Amino acid sequence: MPKLKPSRDIQPVTEFRANAAQVIEQVRETGAPVILTQHGRGAAVLLDVEAYEAMVDELELLRDVRTAEAQVAAGKGRSHAAVAKSLRARLLK
Repeated sequence: MPKLKPSRDIQPVTEFRANAAQVIEQVRETGAPVILTQHGRGAAVLLDVEAYEAMVDELELLRDVRTAEAQVAAGKGRSHAAVAKSLRARLLK
């Protein structure tokens, strides 16, 4: 995701309403998110669909890694040798 440029990528909601098509095109072209503000505070983030999907995929992967680390810490893991032996046994059936 490209670096955020506050002069371009932070806009009031009222400006977004007036120029929605242009702002959406900007997000598509630059790949950078646009932060929408209301009353001087962050209100929403507009992302390119591909950037959003990539972010969700990465988050899911990180959650899976965290779950796996917790399982290993709880003693629920198996050694590589044990898994390899189990897989070989399944393949030979």
